[in-house]
Amino acid sequence: MNAVYRFLSWLLPILALAVIVKGAYVRLSDAGLGCPDWPGCYGRLVVPATPADATPEHLAARPLESGKAWREMIHRYLASSLGFGILILAGLAWRNRADPRQPVAVPLLLVPFVVFQGLLGMWTVTLLLKPLVVTAHLLGGIGILGLLTWNLLRIQAGHAARLATGTPIVRAALVALIVLVGQIFLGGWTSANYAALACTDFPTCHASWWPEMAFREAFVLWRGLGVNYEFGVLDTPARTAIHYSHRLWAVVTAVAIIVAIARARRHGGATGRHLGWCILAALVIQLALGISNVLYGLPLPVAVLHNGVAALLTMSLVSLLYFATRPAGAQSSTRARAP
Repeated sequence: MNAVYRFLSWLLPILALAVIVKGAYVRLSDAGLGCPDWPGCYGRLVVPATPADATPEHLAARPLESGKAWREMIHRYLASSLGFGILILAGLAWRNRADPRQPVAVPLLLVPFVVFQGLLGMWTVTLLLKPLVVTAHLLGGIGILGLLTWNLLRIQAGHAARLATGTPIVRAALVALIVLVGQIFLGGWTSANYAALACTDFPTCHASWWPEMAFREAFVLWRGLGVNYEFGVLDTPARTAIHYSHRLWAVVTAVAIIVAIARARRHGGATGRHLGWCILAALVIQLALGISNVLYGLPLPVAVLHNGVAALLTMSLVSLLYFATRPAGAQSSTRARAP
């Protein structure tokens, strides 16, 4: 297998994680519209040093705030590097497709993923932080991270330990991963609608176990064009409904992940036990971060870390699913092409 391919297989998941965390920082520090145009910033490939260096039409649309603009542009530079790296990865996979050890399907699948992710990044700006686009952009990043994790595990197949029994773990891991993606969607929807502080007490909300909520208004996915969603457009009952839904689904997510951990520890031998402990640690940290966001008023480092640990949970469940689909005894040959 090509040495550059191996290097990129290690580098790109790290870069994808960095892009997700940086994107969370941009969003949570209200810098999502730090540059009013795309792909440049005020008509430049770098942030203008002064307003006089910016193009007048973009400056008229939004005054230059250098700090926010640089946050947004650094995120774009990282995302562009990730996209370019994925294109190289796919090109190398296709060129070496005759090698039976070379993964092909996942690298090629990543190409349309990253192209669409780039479009979502553009629409995030041009559609003025529309919540559906912002949330889809987050899910796209998580999807790319999951595929890159799978690809990395695939090239390590000849060295990685196997789980003792696959089938009981596969179902639990798959359910947990699907439920987690639903929770990440709700988390993105909460952030995109500025609903993270709709409830400031815990475990109750507005001192009630069932506060006033407007679910129908909360989950309108498309409200037309031309609406600026910066700082949100929903009233308190709708934001409360979004926030509370995220809380309730967190309980479902925790239960699903704990079941997957129990299955891994019971049926997965030493590898399952080790993975189980890692997933449990990430889950506990994630729950603590979520509660801290509420009790301490969404401190920026905690909120950003909450996004990062969600990404790590995704990687850990993808790892569990990968190893569970290749149980000991089956010993799927590293010479066989993997998906």
